[in-house]
Amino acid sequence: MKRRWILLVIAANLIGLTALVFLYPHFMVAPGPLVPAHGSLETNCFACHAPLRGAVAERCIACHKVADIGLRRTTGAPIERATAITPFHQGLTSQDCMACHTDHTNPMFTPRSRTAFSHALLNTAIRENCTSCHAAPKTAVHSGITTQCTQCHSQDRWKPATFDHTRFFVLDRDHNATCTTCHTTSDRRQYTCYGCHEHTEDKIRAKHIREGIPHFTNCVSCHRSAHGESREGGRRERKDDD
Repeated sequence: MKRRWILLVIAANLIGLTALVFLYPHFMVAPGPLVPAHGSLETNCFACHAPLRGAVAERCIACHKVADIGLRRTTGAPIERATAITPFHQGLTSQDCMACHTDHTNPMFTPRSRTAFSHALLNTAIRENCTSCHAAPKTAVHSGITTQCTQCHSQDRWKPATFDHTRFFVLDRDHNATCTTCHTTSDRRQYTCYGCHEHTEDKIRAKHIREGIPHFTNCVSCHRSAHGESREGGRRERKDDD
């Protein structure tokens, strides 16, 4: 008889706890307070959570229309571009809001599970066009660049960049010029050594002919800085001297 009463008490407690979870979930199971923007939903867990499924994207986009994210607020008012992030949610391969977002601050029971943004979430057309979201930094190295960011940068992190200009040509003395002096297109793999008053094609060709070099096509195969010949040029000169 005593055992029966104990089981009834345990069952009653379980039923009571279950009822409390559904009646007051923000007290019973919430991992932490909501972010201020969603403070009005503090007592309405099911605005975002589906029973036995947790937070679901379908309930997020019921308020946050994908086509408007980054462009308009949930009230329909436009977002000021000076303070807003460039819209990109419209180009995501899937609408999995919880992959990046959590509305609870300072989780009490579990470590924060929010993951960093990954470019892999974007569709290919946007992922391969960095300037659809990013503007080129206002530095001399990036002046005039509108494409080909992946020539130097990866999509995992901005730094370190893989490009080292000194491997190809040292920008010293008179060659400390702007990028567009030598790279006349946005593709920095293409360049020309002609274009300034000292380096015209006719003048440089005449100088090389006088030095006994009638055929040359790529200046940096011999010249890697304003200080003289590269190793290739040095080997050629030593061979000629022998």
